[in-house]
Amino acid sequence: MSIQAAAPVDPEDHAKVVAWFRDLSAHVRAVDFVAARPLFAEDFLAFGTFSDFVYGREHTEQNQWRRVWGTIDGFIFRLEEVKALVSPDRLFAVGLGIWDSTGYAPDGSPFDRRGRTTVSLAREAVGDPWVATHTHMSLFRGTPDVSHGHKPARS
Repeated sequence: MSIQAAAPVDPEDHAKVVAWFRDLSAHVRAVDFVAARPLFAEDFLAFGTFSDFVYGREHTEQNQWRRVWGTIDGFIFRLEEVKALVSPDRLFAVGLGIWDSTGYAPDGSPFDRRGRTTVSLAREAVGDPWVATHTHMSLFRGTPDVSHGHKPARS
């Protein structure tokens, strides 16, 4: 077997990767931290905006998500563009997505806040939903790295 980055992906596996991105988008827009938790392994590892590495879901929620989600609006991944790389055993995947959102300058004026995400995903059995084991989210160059919006958290 030769290694191919663009190897064919089972449509069901790809659809479940897209579902992960769709679900995360909805939770970010709703500022619903509790509902987002099952999308992530408890001990997942992230690259952070506010620290180099962020270890664990709880730490990431407190030190990343809660500092961003309530300051932006309209967060959504471009679901039709989500890419997936899936292991031959179909228990590990990498998902790649581009997002759009609205950020706010200190004076309240809106700006386009776009970026990209790479997420490693795992599951115990084929057909199960994917769970993130690692995420890397970054803004596109030139995008202000702080948004000053204020909306309450659902949870």
